[in-house]
This record gives sequence, structure tokens and C-alpha cells, in this order.
Amino acid sequence: MTTITSLEQGLFSAADALRSKMDASQYKNYLLGTVFYKYLSDRMLYYVLELLSDQPDGTLEQAQQIYEENAGDQELINELRLSLGYIIEPKYTYNSILQAVNNHSFQVNQLGDAFNKLESIAPDFDGLFNDYDLYSNSLGSTAQKKTDTIANVLQAIGKIELVKTPGDSLGDAYEYLISQFASESGKKAGEFYTPQQVSELLTRLTLVDKDYSNGMAVYDPAMGSGSLLLNFKKYVSNPERITYYGQEINTSTYNLAKMNMILHNIDPANRRLRNGDTLDEDWPAEEVNNFDAVVMNPPYSQKWAATKGFLDDPRFSSFGVLPPKSKADYAFLLHGYYHLKHSGVMSIVLPHGVLFRGAAEGKIRQKLLESGAIDAVIGLPANLFYSTSIPTVIVVLKKDKSDRNVMFIDASKDFEKVKTQNKLREADIERILATYAKRADVDKYAHLASFDEIKENDFNLNIPRYVDTFEEEPPVDVKQLAAEMQTIKEEEAKVTTKLKQAMAELIGTDPEGQQLLEQLKDIL
Repeated sequence: MTTITSLEQGLFSAADALRSKMDASQYKNYLLGTVFYKYLSDRMLYYVLELLSDQPDGTLEQAQQIYEENAGDQELINELRLSLGYIIEPKYTYNSILQAVNNHSFQVNQLGDAFNKLESIAPDFDGLFNDYDLYSNSLGSTAQKKTDTIANVLQAIGKIELVKTPGDSLGDAYEYLISQFASESGKKAGEFYTPQQVSELLTRLTLVDKDYSNGMAVYDPAMGSGSLLLNFKKYVSNPERITYYGQEINTSTYNLAKMNMILHNIDPANRRLRNGDTLDEDWPAEEVNNFDAVVMNPPYSQKWAATKGFLDDPRFSSFGVLPPKSKADYAFLLHGYYHLKHSGVMSIVLPHGVLFRGAAEGKIRQKLLESGAIDAVIGLPANLFYSTSIPTVIVVLKKDKSDRNVMFIDASKDFEKVKTQNKLREADIERILATYAKRADVDKYAHLASFDEIKENDFNLNIPRYVDTFEEEPPVDVKQLAAEMQTIKEEEAKVTTKLKQAMAELIGTDPEGQQLLEQLKDIL
């Protein structure tokens, strides 16, 4: 009988088998992939138990035995395919592979064959385990050492109950694990994870004064692990009515997002994910501007093609110029804005340069302001992200504004320092959201700027032009300062006198020492 441990304990025990061998950005592929495969396998076995046993609360071992006895039953196979969308043969279940590990007959090709079989079953699983390199030299210098390393990972994760967890706890735990890898991976994490607090803020900004109880479509064109999209589940009244659209250029990260969606029980019909380059090829082409919410944390100031042909691309054509080749910030912004529904809201995190840089970016910014597209500019604290320490800004955009005012919020000083990172507290998020919703000035924190005011500033959106956070130094009491200086001077004189007296009693033990002593006395 397998001893059950908590998900966190099991994962970090498995991580110990890899931690000394490779970087966190590599071993996440092994741990996340193993958790995912075990979840699919255990889910299927428990379903077999439910269908064929009078003890639906039985163990995985009992389920494995029943499954092996009925593996030739075509009716069972059809039911599994129909209800789960996949099937894992008895010899490839996680339980069966774990038995091989425990009786020392396990070989890594057994796990490789299991992955290949699952990937070939449905497009949903295609390529999901590409990064799970069973023959990597990082696992060990010999075939046996590689086998032992993988076996240790399988045993540690084998002790975790993944299926019978309440509510969304598995998805949340998976999310937590991704965040831990992001923090350990440092700069390499920017491509796949936005800190949870920033994700929450981006999501909730798009939901202010909105009612999506009848359903909504959300879109993240640079989705990473999908965490930002999945936040919507927590903040709308009917989460099962959300349709998720996401695109990601990095194949490994795209696969991670697919796993994340499956583990959060998102129905296949409600998730449309694509592995592709958001800027080079527009997607989705059929549903051009059909999204209630667009959220994005794209890579900052990344290079992009910016070829002349893009001037005919409907995402950019109405602006007459293209964002510069050296900085794709506005290219991502315009892509997301193009796909926004007329009544929708978009929130995007970008570097502060988008607020004041000139040339083509200045022209794009002016046109957006003239059309009333920019609804708010929110300055965030520095060092919030694993990938960069620079301060960033959230730009909120709308298409149905009745005015051209812009709400400026300087939230750069509200945070908690946790080890080497800064972190938004729940109170900081609530303050931003309340201020954004109220759209009224708050001394040294927020200002609702009129279009004329922005025009007078040459369409420069640099936050200090609108929110004065300058704190005057308290007036100096010159009389008190003079008295303190006099006291210090008197104390200094007393100490000097005592030092001179002590030096006078000293005698050098040789001519050189005596000469040095005389020099010190002269200095005093």
C-alpha cells in the first residue's frame, strides 16, 4: 500500500532527486510532466473503479487489477475514450510503471513508450512530453544512473493523491509549483510565469463594473503557462461559461499551458490554445474582435519583424506607422486592442518607456489618446517580476469610452518585500481597483487627467507629470540644530583631551615606534 503524502511534500521530495543535477528551469519539465501523467492515469483508474466495482472508493491497486481483468472489454474502452478523451493501456498506467520501479525491473523506455502512446491518442496530448528528455546526460552519466534518477522521481510523486483532492486544489497546487520553479529559475522564468498578484490585478481590472454571468471570452496573446487566463475562473459568477483563447510562441511553455488547463478541469470545448508567433501571424483570424477581456504580460521591448507589409495589416494599418523593430511593446498592445470587443476591457503590463518614447511610438500613443482608447495608466513597484527588476506600468484600454480622460495611479510605493522580490499585498490590489473604479483624485496617489491636460503635455503619459508624489522635508529647527552641534563639539573636545592624556603616557619601544608615536601626537 502506497503511503500518501501531501502534493507539496511529494513534489519537493521529487525535486531533491533532480536539484543537484540541473537548473530549476529544466527539472520543472520532469516534475510537471510526471504529475500530469500520474493525474491522467489515476483519473482513468478511478473511473474504471466507479464503472466496474461495487467499491468505488477503492485503491489504485484494486483499480489496476480490475482494469487488467477487463482490458479486453471494448465497451469499457469506448466508455473511457468517450468520457475522458483518452485511454492508457494497463501496462502503461502510472501504477503499473511504479510497480516496475518498486520491483527493480523498470527501464526508462517503458515510460517513454507510455508517453508516446498517450501523445498519439488525441491532438490535445500531441507533443506534451517533448521536453521530458529520458536520456539527458543531466540525469546521470550512465544508463543505470539515468534510470535511478527517473525512478526516484516516480516514487516520490507516486506517494501523492492527485485525483481525490477537493475543488480546484490540484490546479492550484500545480499553479503554486509553477511559481516555485519561476522563482528558482530567476530571469529564465519571465517567459512562462507572471506573479500571481500581478495576474490577479490584470484580471480584475478587466472585470470592474462588468457582469459576465451569461458567459465571456478571454484572450491572452502571450499566455505563458496560462496562469493569467485561469484567474478569470476565480472572479466571475459562472466560470464554466468562460471560453479561453491563448497563444504562446515557446513550445515547451505552450505545452505547460495545455497541462495547466487540463488540470484545472477546463472543458476541451472551452479552451482554444495555439502554439505560434502572435505578431508575425494574426490569430484568431475568424473571431477578429470578439473578446470581452484581453490580458497580457508580453516580453518587454523585444525585437520584431516590423516589415512594411505590416502597414496593410488591419491590426496596425489605421495608425499609419509601425512600432519600431527594436521594441515590440506597442505591437503587442495594438494586437490585443484590435481583438478587443467594443464593450470589452484590455489590461497589459509594459515598461515605462511606452508612456513617453517619441517617434513612431509617440504617434501611436497620440492616436490612441485622441480616440479615447487609453482608460488608465497604473505605475507598479519595481522588482515585482522574476525576469526583470525594472518598474513596470499597466495600461488599461477600452473601445466604448464616452470621454478621453485618463486615470493615473502611482502604486509604485505600495508593496511588501519578500526575500529578494517585491510583492503586491491584497490591500495594495484592492486600493488600486477601488481608485480605478472611483476615478477621482487621491492626493499623492491618483489623478484623473483630462484630454486637454494630456495634450498640453504633448501626449506624454509619464506618471510624475500627473501625480505629484513629492514629499516636502520637515522644516529644520535651526536653534535646536545649533544646540546639538555645540553639544557634539563639547563632547569631541572632552574625548580629544582624554586621548591626548593617554598618548602622553605612551613611549615607543624602539626609535621607529617612537617616531610614529610623535607623528600621532602632532596630528592630535
